[in-house]
Amino acid sequence: MRGRQSVFLIMEKMWAGRFEKALDKKADDFNSSLRFDCRMYAQDIKGSIAHATMLAKQGILSNADKELIIDGLAGILEDIDSGKLTFDTEAEDIHMFVEAELTKRIGDAGKRLHTARSRNDQVALDIRLYLRDKAAEVVALIKELVLAVTNQAEKNADVIAPGYTHLQRAQPISFGHHLMAYSMMLLRDIGRIEDAVKRMNFSPLGSCALAGTTYPTNRMFVAEQLGFDGITRNSIDGVSDRDFCLELMSAFSILMTHLSRFSEEIILWSSWEFKFIDLDDSYTTGSSIMPQKKNPDMAELVRGKTGRVFGDLMGLLTTLKGLPLAYNKDMQEDKEAVFDALDTVVMCLEVFTPMIATMQVNGDVTYRAAQKGFINATDLADYLTKKGMPFRAAYKIVGTIVGECIKKDCVLDEYPLEAYKAHSELFAEDLYTEIALETCVNKRNSAGGASAKSVLEQVAYVRENLGE
Repeated sequence: MRGRQSVFLIMEKMWAGRFEKALDKKADDFNSSLRFDCRMYAQDIKGSIAHATMLAKQGILSNADKELIIDGLAGILEDIDSGKLTFDTEAEDIHMFVEAELTKRIGDAGKRLHTARSRNDQVALDIRLYLRDKAAEVVALIKELVLAVTNQAEKNADVIAPGYTHLQRAQPISFGHHLMAYSMMLLRDIGRIEDAVKRMNFSPLGSCALAGTTYPTNRMFVAEQLGFDGITRNSIDGVSDRDFCLELMSAFSILMTHLSRFSEEIILWSSWEFKFIDLDDSYTTGSSIMPQKKNPDMAELVRGKTGRVFGDLMGLLTTLKGLPLAYNKDMQEDKEAVFDALDTVVMCLEVFTPMIATMQVNGDVTYRAAQKGFINATDLADYLTKKGMPFRAAYKIVGTIVGECIKKDCVLDEYPLEAYKAHSELFAEDLYTEIALETCVNKRNSAGGASAKSVLEQVAYVRENLGE
């Protein structure tokens, strides 16, 4: 059996002055966050440039050093963007990597950049900047999806389909009306994300480790430079708050709930049992053994990945729930969770939108499904009620007629007038116009109702909200 050995790092850490030994290699790897926080390099550099500018403005840093620092940081950013500079895996995190690289390039001036700040407020700043940028990208992707759904709804505003409750055919609607329900949900998702960004958009930089600083800094100047609406008002809260991560991930989770519900219906609709829609070949897969299969795998994956986003949110909630103030290393776990949720949402939206845009609706199938479901039975009962029959009596008669139609394998539209009259002399030839599915749908003209007119009003509302 091999003896255990402690392996020590030769590379000196920025914080190494207090320690007599270097950090154990496995402990160093465990402690390092560079592999996932390196994606914030642009935000880290942007924040450092604003910080250096403020230090010089306040007379804490010379203008000469400021220019050296800003030029050095700009060069680092350019080199990372181009691929000329790669991340040093020995660096503990993105902040230490940038600072070490800057010092290597410009010397002692680089060591002055960290004056009047801590990694605690630096990382809090970086993640706010990063999530603010990425939230805008997610909103843009949702808007593309809303537009795709709305275009399909407009195209199918007159396509008759069964509306469901309890997954049982209930009342006639248009397929476009059903789709517009998802457009409305997605609009609210946009609003939730934008609201989360509003509360996120306050700069924590200047909170330092937890207690602020003795230097005469100007936090509002930095906040304005970085496009924030203000500053965090308590330095402890500034470094220990991750509410904004939770709130954004909560909005992502609700978004994924909507995508998952939509996916479930797409999976049902594209099955042979429904056949309401056909998905484009580009967004389906086949079977390795069954040559006839056309599987809605993209929708199934979106439905499955919803649980992943929920898990990211629950994981971070659990991480934060017992932490005392202020900063604790546990909070390093925020980034992997929120980044994974973000990446998953983006991935799902990028494939979901073209899947919806290219799907074909089988209007003849949805029409026949609406007929076979007897979902104009309520309208038939209303027909008798309008002619003076009490509703409960009309309800009973129509229920009996539906039972007879089922036995004869016909629909209400095909049931003979003589047979209707056998139940009530109030029935006349005009009943067929009253119970026609088109009539049933289009007379539901109340605001937000199922009529084609209402659907087109909903479409106009959504387009206005999207700035179309």
